[in-house]
Amino acid sequence: MVKLSKLIITEILAHAEHVYPYEACGLIIQNGRKQRYVRCRNQALEPEEHFTMSPEDYAEAEDSGAIVAIVHSHPDATTQPSHVDQAECDVSQLPWVIASWPEGDIRTIMPAEGVKPLLGRPFVHGIWDCYTIVRDWYLLERSITLPNFERADGWWNRSENLYMKHYAEAGFTAVSGELQPGDVIIMQVRANEPNHAGIYVGNGEMLHHMYNQLSQKVPYGGYWLDRTITRLRYTGGANAGSH
Repeated sequence: MVKLSKLIITEILAHAEHVYPYEACGLIIQNGRKQRYVRCRNQALEPEEHFTMSPEDYAEAEDSGAIVAIVHSHPDATTQPSHVDQAECDVSQLPWVIASWPEGDIRTIMPAEGVKPLLGRPFVHGIWDCYTIVRDWYLLERSITLPNFERADGWWNRSENLYMKHYAEAGFTAVSGELQPGDVIIMQVRANEPNHAGIYVGNGEMLHHMYNQLSQKVPYGGYWLDRTITRLRYTGGANAGSH
């Protein structure tokens, strides 16, 4: 846990007030025993709802010392972290400091270690989504690290066809016949191209994570079978790594 000095808390709240009603964002930098707060620009398209830290500001701050925490504010809201806050905190593996303005409260959240439980995780596209479930199942059950492809929200509406383009590179081969545990089921759900994946876990069940729902196990058949495009089996490959 990062211990914040009164000076740093004052500077964070002053920044939150200055950019209100937008979200402030910044970094806590450490040099030796001394910490300081560095303001960064929020380049989000909707800065009153989200923050996207300027990469240039981040790089400049990183050059000036060790980054020990990421900071942002919640305008007109409490310091309660959103699912996105916690997910991105976990990915960053750094503490996150959340300031509420105008309330003036401060909260620090810590990144979770290891892989989040496969069942009941909230949906955060690109961090906890249907492909993440596939990657995390293979990591936990087979000690295989699959590549983590870049994917922007809504890619299935832009003819990017990511699953079909990348499955061979990830070490998978299309198969037919009886499913085996670990087989990946590629589906097309309310889209013009295959946009959803699940893992067959045996006993007629599939583990998957639908958009804006909690991850869950469901019987594989009916609706999901009707929307299945192909089934994939991991056979390894030059670009697939394992521990």
